[in-house]
Amino acid sequence: MTVEQRNEASIITKPAFQAVGIKWEGTYAEAGAGGIRAIHEQLQERLAEIPYAIHKDTMLGLSYHAHPGAEGFTHYATVEVEKVGDIPEGMVAIAVPELTYATCHHAKQQNIQQSYTNVYNWIREQGYQEKAPDGLTHLEQYPMEQDPYDDQPEFVIMIPVE
Repeated sequence: MTVEQRNEASIITKPAFQAVGIKWEGTYAEAGAGGIRAIHEQLQERLAEIPYAIHKDTMLGLSYHAHPGAEGFTHYATVEVEKVGDIPEGMVAIAVPELTYATCHHAKQQNIQQSYTNVYNWIREQGYQEKAPDGLTHLEQYPMEQDPYDDQPEFVIMIPVE
């Protein structure tokens, strides 16, 4: 017997913020093969190097559209910072404006693709439209201590909407 997966969604507004972390660019296939997991692990290992880090218990994964016509995307594994200070070698700073997000919790044992499908369906059902400011397609919030190689991750999905 298959249990229907439900993901309760809601709308939140997150104030503008700055973050520092590691940039990754690649294809969806490379991401699926673990490319992003490696930079999540690097961020965990190098977290202490980031000055002015706040909310150190939460990793923010920011995903952006690639250049038009490209098959991949850009992902940043970051931590929010109070202000941008000296940026550690191999890291970048990124600013995200205040945005309204459709958000839902993806729990362990759920199918990730189904969680995304559920939240995108909810967005349409509620009369919202996706909004990708500067190409930002989604934000994921992970528990910082979570093993990036866990096949059953738990995280919050946040899709910018209007």
